[in-house]
Amino acid sequence: MRLRRRRYHDPRTAPGLWQPVEGPSLPDDSTVHLVLDLALRVGEVQLASGASAADVTATVIAVADAYGLPRTEVDVIYTSITVSCHRGTEAAPITSLRVVRSRGSDYTRLAAVEDLIRRITANRIKAEDAYAELDRISKQPHPYPRWVATLAWAGMAAAVAFLVGGGAVLAVLAALVTAMIDRVGRILNRRALPFFFQQVVGGALASATALALHATHLLPNVRPSLLIATGIVVLLSGLSLVGTVQDAITGYNVTAAGRTVEIALLTAGLITGIALTLRAGVQFGVRTSAADPLPPLISDVPMQFAAGAATSAFFALAAYAQPRALLIAAAAGAVGTASYGLLALTGTNAIACAAVAATVVGFGGAVVSRRLRTPPLVVAVAGMVPLLPGWTTYRGLYQLTIDGDAAGLSTLVLAAGTALALASGVVLGEFLGRPVRSGLSRLERKLAGPRLSGPLRPARRRLE
Repeated sequence: MRLRRRRYHDPRTAPGLWQPVEGPSLPDDSTVHLVLDLALRVGEVQLASGASAADVTATVIAVADAYGLPRTEVDVIYTSITVSCHRGTEAAPITSLRVVRSRGSDYTRLAAVEDLIRRITANRIKAEDAYAELDRISKQPHPYPRWVATLAWAGMAAAVAFLVGGGAVLAVLAALVTAMIDRVGRILNRRALPFFFQQVVGGALASATALALHATHLLPNVRPSLLIATGIVVLLSGLSLVGTVQDAITGYNVTAAGRTVEIALLTAGLITGIALTLRAGVQFGVRTSAADPLPPLISDVPMQFAAGAATSAFFALAAYAQPRALLIAAAAGAVGTASYGLLALTGTNAIACAAVAATVVGFGGAVVSRRLRTPPLVVAVAGMVPLLPGWTTYRGLYQLTIDGDAAGLSTLVLAAGTALALASGVVLGEFLGRPVRSGLSRLERKLAGPRLSGPLRPARRRLE
């Protein structure tokens, strides 16, 4: 704080009398630059991990508030974050921008950053120390070797194979094909091949393997359609569906548009790879069938419950989540799969089942995630992965490319609607869970002692 003098023209005081007025001191340039850079780097980690623009904005403002910059404006778009600190009429504002150049999933790093955010907003760490710790978190390697992620993707594919009604042979084959796709994608990524073409290669490898097995009759009991559907689920799991829908609902239209274009482009790459391979198979006389129906999702309740939990847990492991987060992700997958299957038994349509199951997952994640020190994004994304419409997508592609049936377009629309229902259901569940989480937080603070006051309260309130 500092004393400022202002001239008052009040009839009750002498004209022209200078009186001291107490007001907030203006932060110096070095402090503002340090705090803004810290807030921008924290927001960059969240945005690169798939968090919504609203969450990133709230975090950046909370960090700035905690270190004495209460008047900040934040603008988040898909590729950059801009922050401006207003310092009144006596000093010029300071504006900083940070471009998000790389994206990837490292849930351990995200959890460490969110723990740092909690300490910042609780005034338990200085700005210089927080900056140094964030630098250490950003530079540290992944918690697991890269081959562990490959095994996790393979395990996820095996679990999805059980989830869609396949047996042990299909699960082993799906795991091997997925591991091959992951290693090939790793090589292509090192050579900076655009992700669109990586999706094309992934879809082509999955469908080509299925067609080769069908043509050679090496494994006659393995349905090629299920093998391709399993590959589609794995390749679609990395797309930021939840963040896209949340940005669109909360009014961040530019960011939502950018993410929508990315999802559409990567999905188009996957569809292109599968469609080209299926057409090539027809040219060589290899023709599969999509007429066989998909087994009921809840045909064997214990098996499907376990398969849903394993799918989410392996996905979280592939995204480098902490061991504690793996258990939470498994619980989210089990709850989502069970909710979907039980609703399907009542005759509810697929889109409604997906929306309700995702809402349950989103609500549970919003209530328990911060209490268990786990990023809500882990629970939301992992819980909806087992329900991604891989089989429906494959069936629509087959109808369009092989059968020449225009009904395939409506099938693809059904797949897109299911994916949208999953993402919007998660967002709705998180919205419904926020009042419950806030009430629990207030109750805990009341039981712990007197309420916090000062600049900490608005920062803490934003993160809730």
